[in-house]
Amino acid sequence: MIWAGSLNRPHAFDAEVGFYDTTLRDGEQTVGVVLTPEDKLEIARGLAEAGVERIEAGFPRVSEEDYRAVKLIADAGLSAQAWGFSRAVRADVEALVELGVGASVIESPISDLKLSALGVSRETMLDRIRTAVSYAVESGIRVGYFGVDSTRAEPDFYNAAYTVAAEAGAAEVVVVDTIGVAGPEAVGELVERTRELVGPEIPVHFHGHNDFGLATANAVAAVRAGARWIHGTVNGMGERAGNANIAEVALALRALYGVETALDLSRMRALAERVRALSGYELEPWKPLVGENLFRRESGAVASQFHDPPSIEPYSSELVGAERSIVLGKKSGLDSIRIKCADLGLDVSESAYADLLARVKQLGTGKRGLVTDEEFRQLVLEGGEQ
Repeated sequence: MIWAGSLNRPHAFDAEVGFYDTTLRDGEQTVGVVLTPEDKLEIARGLAEAGVERIEAGFPRVSEEDYRAVKLIADAGLSAQAWGFSRAVRADVEALVELGVGASVIESPISDLKLSALGVSRETMLDRIRTAVSYAVESGIRVGYFGVDSTRAEPDFYNAAYTVAAEAGAAEVVVVDTIGVAGPEAVGELVERTRELVGPEIPVHFHGHNDFGLATANAVAAVRAGARWIHGTVNGMGERAGNANIAEVALALRALYGVETALDLSRMRALAERVRALSGYELEPWKPLVGENLFRRESGAVASQFHDPPSIEPYSSELVGAERSIVLGKKSGLDSIRIKCADLGLDVSESAYADLLARVKQLGTGKRGLVTDEEFRQLVLEGGEQ
């Protein structure tokens, strides 16, 4: 089902990694997207059914709707663990305690750029981290400390923030590429450095954004460096260029590096489409794993190999729950006509293929798009081929 060849085999590695999905919080920060509590519960169910182990149910202090969404998800009895989201602010943590959320990330900005913009000193921020984390831990919440903009933080203050969080009781920590500025090499180094800093008993997460198109590569680098949890969203939705796409990361880990995860890739196209519909945005048709064009072929040269999927595809359509098809247009060839006739049950003589192909190309060029099945049937009738 995977035909990636042998090029990557020398770079394969062993790892244990799970997914922490933040579609319902960071994903909803996509401009113009508004999900109702019921929408979020539906998405959370889909994520759990697809094998996602942790779901960030939301930030309850944002609004009454977000508070209700977190409660719905936390009380739904999902197989995935529901996590909350909190700033290093006591009132945020109190809302989580009130909701009975058993685990949460607690975030605070730690780059000098962020601190300056907020008018907060390093010392004040360290005190906020210490106070919020210790209060959450004392209240029975498992804390994952989340240093916002950590990839742009000064190394000494980065170390101080994560050390304070660990000493205050944070059970896990998150390396956060908030602005998406890190490359894979830097992510790997920072994850390794963080693991050394906090020790082997504290799992390290990676949370990446896609501003330079490197979110998937960065997530893979983080896993190689020992990150236990990868944050991401369905379809990579999120602020600016979005977040790491959990399905893409899982596919790359499995197909290219031999790292298995619990994510059921065959469910992700349907879930991606549902999230897209609820969110009201469109997806690029060439988007990895979920794009509508991945297993559709218009080119005549490729159609000639359509009978042999490994020759034209890196992984099977079955792996990701998709269907293969031939579509017709300007770039079609004789094999395209033959396959389409067979698919539609049209009895057309082979001698008529060339003329039919010419008319398909003419129509596709004229309309600057694909020739639909109905239009193709009409061309067949008009030519008297059937």
